[in-house]
Amino acid sequence: MDYLPIFLDIRKKRVLVDGGDTIAARRAERALAAGALVEVFNPRLSPEFDTLRHHENLTHHTRPLTANDVKGAVIAYGASEDEARDRLLYDAAQKHRVLANIADVSQYCDFITPSVVDRAPLVVAISSGGAAPIIARILRARIESLLPPTYGRLAEFVGRFRDRVGEKIKRNIDRRRFWESAIEGPVGDLFLAGAPEAAEATLLDELAEAEVGGTKRLGEVYLVGAGPGDPDLLTFRALRLMQRADVVLYDRLVGEDIIALMRRDAERIYVGKQPKNHTMQQEDISQLMVDLALKGKRVLRLKGGDPFIFGRGGEEIEKLAEHNIPFQVVPGITAASGCASYSGIPLTHRDHAQSCLFITAHGQEGVLGLDWDVMIRPRQTIAVYMGLSTLRHLAPEIVARGVDPNTPAAIIDNGTRDNQRVVVGTIATLLDQAEAAGLKGPSIIIIGSVVTLRDKLAWYASRVETAHQMSLNAQESL
Repeated sequence: MDYLPIFLDIRKKRVLVDGGDTIAARRAERALAAGALVEVFNPRLSPEFDTLRHHENLTHHTRPLTANDVKGAVIAYGASEDEARDRLLYDAAQKHRVLANIADVSQYCDFITPSVVDRAPLVVAISSGGAAPIIARILRARIESLLPPTYGRLAEFVGRFRDRVGEKIKRNIDRRRFWESAIEGPVGDLFLAGAPEAAEATLLDELAEAEVGGTKRLGEVYLVGAGPGDPDLLTFRALRLMQRADVVLYDRLVGEDIIALMRRDAERIYVGKQPKNHTMQQEDISQLMVDLALKGKRVLRLKGGDPFIFGRGGEEIEKLAEHNIPFQVVPGITAASGCASYSGIPLTHRDHAQSCLFITAHGQEGVLGLDWDVMIRPRQTIAVYMGLSTLRHLAPEIVARGVDPNTPAAIIDNGTRDNQRVVVGTIATLLDQAEAAGLKGPSIIIIGSVVTLRDKLAWYASRVETAHQMSLNAQESL
């Protein structure tokens, strides 16, 4: 994050605008809407100011702005598009410790003016850090269409009861749950449907029934699949529960981009496991979920891929069921599907494979207890989870059972992420290629003739790598 997103209180405080055209008018309009005392410096004002000229908080100075004018202001906007005026304003702002923003001159900007969705008192601000303002505007338009104006009035309505709820419900966690239940439930539905009186009556009824203090509430556990790495592959339900949880247990397969989407004030506990390096044993993880839920916490168990595909989710819900703890399971895109798709390798194809077998090659101390008769079948793709560390044992075992060592195979390392790498070879060559490439994982291995289709789909297979490199090049050129 290159800029700190904040909302600044500028009511009854001086804001300067140097300029008289469209950009200056937009800056003045925004500041006036926030209650500022706006002073505009320019000999003439364009017609863009027609609706603002008689605003009681707007002062128009026809003389040039001086360095002394900046003293005591909270913000100074430069919108003259005149280099000398911009420099004078910025230097004066630095001297008097005033926040400055000079239009289209990034080196003269202490802050960035975002695209805003105004549903006062609810405000959404979007910024690309100056890198791509058009993207910010496009996102603003999308959010405008998704966020009805009534949400602003709902925020005002809820605000009227904030103190009353705070007096009756003392614990922060209980207040938060009360508001979430009210806003996402009947109270919010009634208000948005145009029935504020019914919404108020329902809210007061729920408040009267709310438990206060010492009564212990049973928590809930959410087993959520985070997919193979790309945050865009998360489901809407996963995102909603990520914002609701009080405590998050996450593993090493969950990347920083996904961690950043969690609720900011949620407690985060890393329970990642690597080969021969377990931060916490599985039994301890399951017990921790139970203990937290019994304390009334809403626990998010965030797993890479899908909870029920080599994610040990079944073991965890067995433990929860033993203690009668409610839980939800949210599927995620499993690694075989996501990584293969991003690499241009279809898992099934009419001319190559009519079945696909998911296996895990992660045995204790490298010992593989696999059903080879099921694995070694013609026209079948094999997707090997957690196979990088056991590839040295897996490849010879497959060949020893009669599989052609020249059978195509691929390793997808950090699949669907910006640093995705794909190594393509055969069963016989894959280990040496992986070691030469220095692959560290997480990785998935694909075995079968479908791997040869990557060459035909090279334009697609390189999409992730190419897009990432273009992004880096664009950033370096700015």
